[in-house]
Amino acid sequence: MRRVIILGSTGSIGTQALDVIAANPDRFTVVGLTAGSNADELAAQAERFRVAETALGADDSERLVRGVEADVVLNGITGSVGLGPTLAALETGASLALANKESLIVGGALVKAAAAPGQIVPVDSEHSALAQALRSGTAGEVQRLVLTASGGPFRGRSRASLADVTPGEALAHPTWDMGLVVTTNSSTLVNKGLEIIEAHLLFDVPYDRIEVTVHPQSVIHSMVEFVDGSTIAQASPPDMRLPISLGLDWPNRVPGVGVPLDWSAAHSWTFEPLDSDAFPAVALAKRVGEEGGTYPAVFNAANEQAVAAFHAGAIGYLDIVDTVERVVDAHRPDGELTRESLAEAERWARDAADRLIAAA
Repeated sequence: MRRVIILGSTGSIGTQALDVIAANPDRFTVVGLTAGSNADELAAQAERFRVAETALGADDSERLVRGVEADVVLNGITGSVGLGPTLAALETGASLALANKESLIVGGALVKAAAAPGQIVPVDSEHSALAQALRSGTAGEVQRLVLTASGGPFRGRSRASLADVTPGEALAHPTWDMGLVVTTNSSTLVNKGLEIIEAHLLFDVPYDRIEVTVHPQSVIHSMVEFVDGSTIAQASPPDMRLPISLGLDWPNRVPGVGVPLDWSAAHSWTFEPLDSDAFPAVALAKRVGEEGGTYPAVFNAANEQAVAAFHAGAIGYLDIVDTVERVVDAHRPDGELTRESLAEAERWARDAADRLIAAA
């Protein structure tokens, strides 16, 4: 029986994790729940799962993690506010099922230094797929990591045609049901750029050996190419409960958690090159990742401001990544990487982005 804390329990990842746990009471028990602000739903979840320890907000989530004994902490918080809870989970020695990619991306070397080998288990479908495929060979046998991208709602469109995209159109993702920020990031491919940085940090593969291919069907979730020319792909219908279940009980698989592909039916899977002119966020993220330090924190913070401004009608769709790039270009890192320097870099990036947005 694995004792589980779920951070962000009222969000998409958290609610699906509770579905997995409810269906497997012999494998999991919930010992802590936290949410950002939805106190009513949090209380209902706590009553349903008989959980005494709950918290609202990132700071209280961090305190809860430090005070409750658990075997696994699922971090499903959205945004870089998840960094503190991530570090707290690692300090306890619990397995960290990480859906909050921003905490690893922003925290970078701090998070890696705090983590024991194998302590972080990725929950993003792409990184879960990579982790599964990497079990087919040794680290020295890996040639490339290939992350798949659905292409979002604007696949195949030119950069010029994206100038008049509306917030509603940006939220119309063809495959996944996600929150406002993540869905918008998927449409701009900022999310895929963040996933490249995450893949580098998780698996220690250089950026020049991490690539993206557009796969609209979202059935193959990512692939690993090995030095002998073999490519191992992980395929399943798009359902986050599968990678969530692996995060909760890695490396064990939970029977019946997902519906397998129907191999008696015809399937057509396609792959397309990424259009870096229409979607420059991936190349920008690689550059940010290679710079390291506080650059990823600046990239992420500026993007959050730009996404909010786009949905408020303050800037256009193409201005999102353009604003992020201008803030990144203006950044001058200063000093050692600490939680304080990361927080300061984020504040600077948000202020810099806000100034650019106000001048637009």
